[in-house]
Amino acid sequence: MTVLVTGGAGYIGSHMVWELLDAGESVVVLDRLSTGFEWAVAPEAKLVVGDVADKELVGGIIRDSHVDAIIHFAGSIVVPESVADPLAYYENNTSKTRTLIETAVREGVSHFIFSSTAAVYGGAGLEPVREDARLAPESPYGLSKLMSEWMLRDAGLAHDIRYTALRYFNVAGADPRGRTGQSTPGATHLIKVACETALGKRPFMQVFGTDYPTPDGTCMRDYIHVSDLAAAHRLALQRLRAGGQSLVANCGYSHGYSVLEVIESVRRAFGRDFEVKMGDRRPGDAAAVVANSDLARAELGWTPQRDDLDQIVADALAWERILTSKNSARG
Repeated sequence: MTVLVTGGAGYIGSHMVWELLDAGESVVVLDRLSTGFEWAVAPEAKLVVGDVADKELVGGIIRDSHVDAIIHFAGSIVVPESVADPLAYYENNTSKTRTLIETAVREGVSHFIFSSTAAVYGGAGLEPVREDARLAPESPYGLSKLMSEWMLRDAGLAHDIRYTALRYFNVAGADPRGRTGQSTPGATHLIKVACETALGKRPFMQVFGTDYPTPDGTCMRDYIHVSDLAAAHRLALQRLRAGGQSLVANCGYSHGYSVLEVIESVRRAFGRDFEVKMGDRRPGDAAAVVANSDLARAELGWTPQRDDLDQIVADALAWERILTSKNSARG
């Protein structure tokens, strides 16, 4: 059987492809390459360029490749952009996911793993948030993902499809073997931005808000290494194939770091200072979001291997240097 990875040319998706291949799985990637890169797809995986909302294309992939599971990463992820253009997010994240689920049901795909987000909780406070916490997204991005979770829930009740929705906290780092990493130009991920600034790819970086109700006034987030996240998906797939029931679970390390703490980690890894400017808050940003990941650990048997901020930053910085060499080689 084959796993279909949508958005497999992107940041998290490309790590997922390597994780599956390393485990001996057959993988086909569907990506329209709007933000992903063909070179980021492992050569052992089959790449199909197209849209997840193309029912005939997706149906053909499922039949031709004997797909038994879909891991769905394709979507838009920038919170401020979602505030400025909400309808685009409801189209790309919610409407297209609905179409993909419909195709999966029609073609008899019984296992579906969905890339959700901690943004479904909104501002959760300093205490680790559980899956049964109040759902109160503060941005169209978070709401677009929550609506997709609801559609999966209802489809699972009505049809022969079981799912796992993993609510990511702040994904960072890169493949420790240097095979892939965060490569999107203009990315907004804090660790990516800080590494780019350290290496001179940006003249400075900005901290958005220093008056939050947190210990140092800057936002706090639970940063999870992308390789640990990919492992959680693989374990979720194993669980579904073994007959496990549908599940919604957090993926994080259950402790947070502030924006300023992350910047200091990058300074340590780089060995030199770089310019940081303080600015106003951005719309849609919560003060603190930290995971309670007990459910994922218990249900998936997930034991994170890279729960260390300095290691996450070191891997991200190493990838940024590799990416510089790749871009230089392309001219």
